[in-house]
Amino acid sequence: MTDNELKELVAGLAVSHDRLAAKMEENERIAERNEAKLTRMGFNFGNMSNNLGESTEDYFYNSMLDNPVLGGIKFDTIRKNIHTRTKRMEDEFDIVLYNGDSIGLIECKYKAHENDLRRLIDRKVHNFRELFPDFKDYKIYLGLASFSFYPELEEMAKENGVAILKQKGDVVEIEADNLKTY
Repeated sequence: MTDNELKELVAGLAVSHDRLAAKMEENERIAERNEAKLTRMGFNFGNMSNNLGESTEDYFYNSMLDNPVLGGIKFDTIRKNIHTRTKRMEDEFDIVLYNGDSIGLIECKYKAHENDLRRLIDRKVHNFRELFPDFKDYKIYLGLASFSFYPELEEMAKENGVAILKQKGDVVEIEADNLKTY
């Protein structure tokens, strides 16, 4: 390779390096903008998800407030959003029903999935007994409340002795005293 060819090669590499550096800077700016957009969207999606969860809990809590019965078992007290933690564990229970010897734990989901049922059965009972030792000898009954179930999940819940709570049309309160024709 001659000196001129070597100089041309080095000059070409310098130009390529400068173009590459400029492109990398541009890509970093684009990535930062996209990250900011995704963060905002994630925040909004997170809020939407929280709102759906809270409205689901409110619906089923309010539906049971006047008649706290689960599977024919009458409960004296109903509470929602019971949250506690110890040094070793933390958990939240959407709806908790109490009477003299029994507890009802109801997990509320806008759209229920198999993993919600598994978590309720495999973790929530253990965590409740651990976090609330005063109730360690109480019988615990489980319920899965949701606006949407798929048939296999309902069957799985039934097979595992878990109550299914779902909305029903005649529970809606309608105010229409001032109804008019358009």
